[in-house]
Amino acid sequence: MSRSKENKPIAVTILGEEYMVACVPDEEEELMASAQYLHQKMREIRTSGRIISNEHVAVMAALNITHEMLQAGAEQEESGDLTPRLRSVREKVEAALNESNQLEL
Repeated sequence: MSRSKENKPIAVTILGEEYMVACVPDEEEELMASAQYLHQKMREIRTSGRIISNEHVAVMAALNITHEMLQAGAEQEESGDLTPRLRSVREKVEAALNESNQLEL
């Protein structure tokens, strides 16, 4: 593996909490966009006032984002280009949620 492809820790902030996420250098921009999108979704859910804990907010945001992606995937199924991107975003969301759960333990 070349040095330029090694994962490096990138700090992302979601709902005021900073998370260090391992990221391939050429995917930093996508990671930051994903973190910002997740932050916005979580803030919307938190603002609704119905869910208090960050863990529940994160699960609800993950469900909403997954629903959006599955709908988009169904609409774009013929192109075949969306599946790898969905997998990549799903893996990043899962990694962030796993890291969040580890920090709470």
